[in-house]
Amino acid sequence: MLRRDTYFKRKRLIFWIFLGLVASWMWVPQLVPADLEWTVKKQLNLDVSPLDISPSLDGQWIFILARGEILVYSVSEDRVVNRIPVDKAFDRLTHSPRTNSLILSSRTEKTVKIIELELIHKIDISGLPFRGSEHARVTIAVFSDYQ
Repeated sequence: MLRRDTYFKRKRLIFWIFLGLVASWMWVPQLVPADLEWTVKKQLNLDVSPLDISPSLDGQWIFILARGEILVYSVSEDRVVNRIPVDKAFDRLTHSPRTNSLILSSRTEKTVKIIELELIHKIDISGLPFRGSEHARVTIAVFSDYQ
């Protein structure tokens, strides 16, 4: 009778081991060989050494931190459109899309700086009728002839 209990215990143990192996095979991701295709879309040749980069959420801008400045690269214009001067100690950069801010940090100075960005849209009004000074600091454009 003792041998029969030992036989069933071994059989039960083998069953649970087998069940554990099958379950792990089903739920653990399997390594499947796959090919990867890639294409270089663009290479930027800069006049400074980049320390860090951060793209905007919409992919229209790439912010490039260099020593003492942030280069603002416009993807649609395919060029650096602006340079923001910053302290040379900053060595990390990230972009916050929620607040449209650049967040800089410096390990050596133990500081963080937040720069708020604001887009200014320029509207060419040359040749259009206007009231007031031609060189006014503020222009109110009214689009009223939609048909």
